[in-house]
Amino acid sequence: MIGLMSASAAGAVARDRLAAAWPDRTRVYDGPVGDAVRAAFAECEQMVCFLATGAVVRLIAPLLGDKASDPGVVCVDESGRFAVSLVGGHAGGANELAHAVGEVLGAHPVVTTATDSTNLPGLDTLGFPAEGDIASVSRALLDGERVVLRTKVRWPLPPLPLSADGAYTIRVTDRAVPPGEREVLLRPPTLVVGVGASKGVSVAEVLALVDGALRDAGLCVGSVAELATVDAKADEPGLVAAAERLGVPLVTYPAGELATVDVPNPSAAPLAAVGTPSVAEAAALVRGGELLVPKRKSAMATCAVVRRPGRGRLALVGLGPGARDLLTPRAKAELRRASVLVGLDQYVDQIRDLLRPGTRVVESGLGAEEERARTAVAEARAGHAVALIGSGDAGVYAMASPALAEAADDIDVVGVPGVTAALAAAALLGAPLGHDHVSISLSDLHTPWEVIERRVRAAAEADLVVTFYNPRSRGRAWQLPMALAILAGHRAPTTPVGVVRNASRPDESSRLTTLAALDPTTVDMMTVVTVGNTATREIAGRMVTPRGYRWQEADK
Repeated sequence: MIGLMSASAAGAVARDRLAAAWPDRTRVYDGPVGDAVRAAFAECEQMVCFLATGAVVRLIAPLLGDKASDPGVVCVDESGRFAVSLVGGHAGGANELAHAVGEVLGAHPVVTTATDSTNLPGLDTLGFPAEGDIASVSRALLDGERVVLRTKVRWPLPPLPLSADGAYTIRVTDRAVPPGEREVLLRPPTLVVGVGASKGVSVAEVLALVDGALRDAGLCVGSVAELATVDAKADEPGLVAAAERLGVPLVTYPAGELATVDVPNPSAAPLAAVGTPSVAEAAALVRGGELLVPKRKSAMATCAVVRRPGRGRLALVGLGPGARDLLTPRAKAELRRASVLVGLDQYVDQIRDLLRPGTRVVESGLGAEEERARTAVAEARAGHAVALIGSGDAGVYAMASPALAEAADDIDVVGVPGVTAALAAAALLGAPLGHDHVSISLSDLHTPWEVIERRVRAAAEADLVVTFYNPRSRGRAWQLPMALAILAGHRAPTTPVGVVRNASRPDESSRLTTLAALDPTTVDMMTVVTVGNTATREIAGRMVTPRGYRWQEADK
């Protein structure tokens, strides 16, 4: 919950705007400001104070404990110009909150945390536990000193400016080892603990069994990702409470699925009780991995521990048509998260300034699409966090298709949608896509012309608005005139046609013409051509296709 409080009428207006935008996340504190701040500090995970920073500092100073438990505090000035991350930038989420508040109120986020200010990921913000000398290793990264990464388990980390050797170390491990001098230990969620239990087992017994299994195997509880068991035990109070105490989900599987898992220690007892010869080992192994701790027993419970290998991550990122403000926030986040970026050289140049220090860039020229797809998948299989970029939307005439043709289920794949060229062009033209429409590429490099021609004819007969991608190049001058001739057999010569070149870029141009008047020689590969259907009209210089067909009926 986010506590909101203000001391003036102007502050209350901005406070109430934020409360209206986030009704399920916020609580407004009225009354004397001092009482409101103290109450929110005790009751909320985060706070937004529409007060001067000095006033907030004096109010919260006696309340501060440590950065791991203090709420994140953001201050907003009365004019709503700045959202200042004051306390709890990382652990309390105040840095992200300042940006979120800024988006709602139009305020400029002010973040002074060193790593955020220099576009480096904080070692304590990676989504899993970090131990050791976080401050000095972070400072070493900031100062450009040599920091080495040592990995005991594979895990897709964000980009970091690392060296082959150095006096500072970041170690990724799920082993229960203490951090050394000038070292940070990152605890990735690699461990799955399978658990079985008799009815009525206590949470204390389950936790003691799990703790002993991890301790004897030299494994860190901070790397436990989940407890796993059979469906029949999904509501067993001792298991539910144990998962809550460990801060991990309780994941359950059908007995029939667990019965198919090959385990070293099957038993007749669970087979008779819940329908599978193994619960603990089978539940831990059902999604694969290395069995580190075979089944162990207590009076009323069993457990086993498996290490699942870290899975690489492939983000398929659409950059939009070119304008920076049409690059989505989600796409920006994926670019910052990726330690490896793969893309066409000219697209890499568009977003190079958004990449974090340490990002490895693999770029190539036109015509190497399949090579880029194979490279991106191979990097993800090697355990990296990879972003494969393309213009528009990655799934529309772009890199998602060849990448997914190469990828198997051994990596995680995330699709990040982008604004397509057809949509960017349509926005400039008016509303040409107001009814059913289709996009067709006229390039026959990958598709035989006979197939393309059949699709154009089908679109013409179906009276669909048509957007032509790749309409004409130096070596392909005849396809566009032929496609237009096919459409002309089903539409009037006065049918509106929109021609947009380099939509959203500094040299963009757009114009309206007609099916009869369009000169194909004015079109190139940077152009999108949109041909209306029989209901499309030009209204006040804009191309409009109605959502219904009333205009057609009125013309009869």
